[in-house]
Amino acid sequence: MQKKIISVKDINIGGLNPLVFIAGPCQLENHDHAMMIAEKLCNICNKNNAKFIFKSSYDKANRTSIDSARGIGIEEGLRILQDISNAFDCPVITDVHEPLQCLMTAEAVDILQIPAFLCRQTDLLIAAGKTGKAINVKKGQFLAPQDMWNVTEKISSTGNDNILLCERGTSFGYNTLVNDFRGLQTMAETGYPVIFDATHSVQQPSNLRNTSGGERKFVAGLARAACAMGIGGLFVETHQDPDNAPCDGPNMIPINQMETFIPTMQEFDSLFKNL
Repeated sequence: MQKKIISVKDINIGGLNPLVFIAGPCQLENHDHAMMIAEKLCNICNKNNAKFIFKSSYDKANRTSIDSARGIGIEEGLRILQDISNAFDCPVITDVHEPLQCLMTAEAVDILQIPAFLCRQTDLLIAAGKTGKAINVKKGQFLAPQDMWNVTEKISSTGNDNILLCERGTSFGYNTLVNDFRGLQTMAETGYPVIFDATHSVQQPSNLRNTSGGERKFVAGLARAACAMGIGGLFVETHQDPDNAPCDGPNMIPINQMETFIPTMQEFDSLFKNL
């Protein structure tokens, strides 16, 4: 099957193109914090000649508890993402949760992301597709890899085939996710580039009663395995102080560890692609 290459600004994702890093904090906290993380990531990626897309969410609509921090909201969040894109000349990506958010968000970002819990929501997929922007769809924890064919057909029915498929683990009993690396190859058989979400693959959903836990010590190992499979991109969340971050702290890599994380993943990517 012909492998599609997705182009976002000057970045080509898929095929034998070098690994792309989709990285940033789980949640937008404020303008200064987002700019600080983006600058550090940009400097690391420039140093290693790595392609970089900044990610962060203006709203975390699927938090475990009603008391959990949701985020700064769509209007302020999109302004921050635009500022990051302009300041660092990098593409930006963020989540959409409702069809009405798609058009507004598409005016500010380069890639729309469909959260895993919403990957079968037909109206949301079609609304996102109609924007013409690239769409990164997180595979639901409840889906088999081959089920993503139906997801791609919903989006492509709009005439938009700028689609990325993202693996983020599969539910295994209670409060646990596992990765079946055969799924990366299965999803790649759709013809669309596959992204591996190393952060949420180590999440332990709701295992801390009113919040999700996780085991960041496994992020690097899973990421190396995924890179050795020949993925198009690596999704990883990072923060200067993960243990005190407003969400997904147990899964995020400390920003100072990205200095070694990124070149290591490039080496594994190069082994597969003969770069």
